[in-house]
Amino acid sequence: MHRLPIRVCTIALAALTLLASHGVPAAFAQAAKGPSGLPLPRFVSLKAKSVNLRVGPSVDYAVAWRYLKSGVPVEIIQEYDNWRRVRDADGTEGWVNQALLSGERTAVTAPWMRGKGADIYVNMRREAQSSSTIVAKLEPGVVVKVGECNGDWCRAEVDGTEGWVAQIEIWGAYPGEAFK
Repeated sequence: MHRLPIRVCTIALAALTLLASHGVPAAFAQAAKGPSGLPLPRFVSLKAKSVNLRVGPSVDYAVAWRYLKSGVPVEIIQEYDNWRRVRDADGTEGWVNQALLSGERTAVTAPWMRGKGADIYVNMRREAQSSSTIVAKLEPGVVVKVGECNGDWCRAEVDGTEGWVAQIEIWGAYPGEAFK
């Protein structure tokens, strides 16, 4: 039997921990469960139109940022009592009271492409395949409601238009994640 040196095992464990903390799905790293019993990390959305992002898990902590729109997707990365440490599509992190969060799934279209050019779009298609008819061209940064994902495509809706977007072109569902 071949044994790996302790240092190699430690590096592998550190790599898995790093992957899990950066939103890699359970298929690639073992998913942790928070005190709530729900997986960490996981995506949710903002329920309220005004949500304070605090520097710590209590109203005693300063407000670092205020979101002024409901439905914005965030990733829960830590839990403490009724507070959730979240990260948004821009990488901003802070604490939000769980009462201000919703299990409704939303996503942001290609936030990493914002400001990169006038003719960059995420195609929303009639069916979950790249050869299907385009029903809308979405600019980077558009928030869409996500109904389901099959691991490659997500059924989405924005302003009354429904269709499918490639899962790799949104922030709000992990690569390979499937849900209904």
